Amino acid sequence: MYEKLLKLLDNSYSPYSHFRVSAIIVMNDGHEFSGVNVENASYGASICAERSAIVSAISNGYKKDDFKSLYVMCGDSDNISTCCFACRQVISEFFDSDCIVTCFDKNGNYKEFSVSELCPYPFSEDDLK
Repeated sequence: MYEKLLKLLDNSYSPYSHFRVSAIIVMNDGHEFSGVNVENASYGASICAERSAIVSAISNGYKKDDFKSLYVMCGDSDNISTCCFACRQVISEFFDSDCIVTCFDKNGNYKEFSVSELCPYPFSEDDLK
């Protein structure tokens, strides 16, 4: 997965932060969806790679219970970075709490986290009742 994420970084549109991020989601049926961060001069209108990939899967007809794993690379850092909190909230909506999120640095080092480790107290549909 490392090589795919590394190549996908070329698609990132990050002229402001110069912090390229790529993500690949694997669905339960083996299908993959990719995403990159897409920045905007109005920073709030930017979208992260993880949410880009999730939205792509949903747009292609996949449902909440279809998500298996997520791989993320922050390609301009020697650090293994985790998903931002906005992405963690969206991840917690679509992935089961025991699904694995694998975060890579640009050198291929990685750490694995369960969704529940990344987002131990998600806001969920139960909070809306």
